[in-house]
Amino acid sequence: MTSPLSVIILAAGKGTRMQSAKPKVLQTLAGKSLLGHVLDTCHQLTVDETIIVHGFGGDQVKSEITNQYTQAPITWVAQTEQLGTGHAVKVTLSDLPKSGQSLILYGDVPLVSCETLTALKTANTDGMSMLTLTVDNPFGLGRIKRDQAGNIEAIVEQKDADAEEQSIREINSGIYCVDNALLHKYLPELSNDNAQQEYYLTDIVKMAVADGITIAAIEPEHTFEIEGVNNRQQLASLERTWQRKLVADLQEAGVQFADPTRVDIRGTLTAGQDVFIDVNVVFEGDCTLGDNVYIEAGCVIKNAKIGNACYIKPYCVIDRADIGAGVDIGPFAHLRPDTVLSDNSKVGNFVEIKKSTIGQGSKVNHLSYVGDATVGTGVNIGAGVITCNYDGANKSQTIIEDNAFIGSNASLVAPVTIGDTATVAAGSVITKDVNSSALAFGRARQVQKNDFQRPTKK
Repeated sequence: MTSPLSVIILAAGKGTRMQSAKPKVLQTLAGKSLLGHVLDTCHQLTVDETIIVHGFGGDQVKSEITNQYTQAPITWVAQTEQLGTGHAVKVTLSDLPKSGQSLILYGDVPLVSCETLTALKTANTDGMSMLTLTVDNPFGLGRIKRDQAGNIEAIVEQKDADAEEQSIREINSGIYCVDNALLHKYLPELSNDNAQQEYYLTDIVKMAVADGITIAAIEPEHTFEIEGVNNRQQLASLERTWQRKLVADLQEAGVQFADPTRVDIRGTLTAGQDVFIDVNVVFEGDCTLGDNVYIEAGCVIKNAKIGNACYIKPYCVIDRADIGAGVDIGPFAHLRPDTVLSDNSKVGNFVEIKKSTIGQGSKVNHLSYVGDATVGTGVNIGAGVITCNYDGANKSQTIIEDNAFIGSNASLVAPVTIGDTATVAAGSVITKDVNSSALAFGRARQVQKNDFQRPTKK
């Protein structure tokens, strides 16, 4: 029988060194809050209860996280005084089951992996396991002191370590898996009789050793899994580290980057083979690229699905669009939410499309706005065409049926339907439906005055 699992996330710190009115755990890394990263990892586990200890900016933290994370209920516990990590866990005891075990995590240590936490949980066979790491420079960090048999016997802080202990390179990450029964036993016994007058969570290690408990230790696959964020420099450094990891994973899947250091992935990017991504491209949210997609410099792509063999020219913004195969886009195109581009369609330079479907093989090549429209197959929309979809109060639909031709600088005043194989003359203002195969024009008659004399300056 699997032991019930709780997760305790310590997220009460103010983060003074961030120099921000925003709570530290809401600072963003790769487009997501630090606390959000931890929660996403926890939701990959089978967790029976998630407890978040909040403090500074607690209402703001609760509001943002509650709105964004609905996968599982969260128990919120306030730490009104910042009296140390031991005190932060202690305030959860009234909400913590007496049985089962708990992972103790930190809202500002965002990149610990599901695999590492699963291994930590599995390693807890005698009541307690902890995540440690062997580093080249352990200065300032708590050392893992072991006995002659190799068992953990204490955590020694830098200021308390003698010369021999300071030479130890195995350090404490602060991440634990502990039986709830031990937390209920040890946390009330913690003392703040120390220089900082704080309750240290690390003291439960020596309590467990005194009770004859063998504490298991595992190391994460990546050093960045235990890196915390206390200031802007550390946040920027961890951002770059995580971006390198995301890019490396995509390279292994067959993606070519013009410069792996000049791309940002702020969410989830899934890509097929032989994809090329030029410099300064930004992906946000959940993005999917098919095979043989080519994306040129400076594009911003958000929550989009892009089919096979698409070519996206420089400086396009694509937001919540569904793009078929073989589509050409840009440069400087703007695809707004709920845009659908069918196979082999084309959207050219300085074109904006919003909440519209462009049919197979249709073209919107230059300087146009298409909004709230359904465009059939084989349609050609000339330069400067506007669908006038808003009357000041309501949005209305424009329908352009198969093989229609819309001349340059035409204005289609919705609601309006252009029939199949119809032609709209350049410069027309169309306010009524156009029949199939008809020619429609609505513009002032051209007047010509011969031998016209231009005015001269007085």
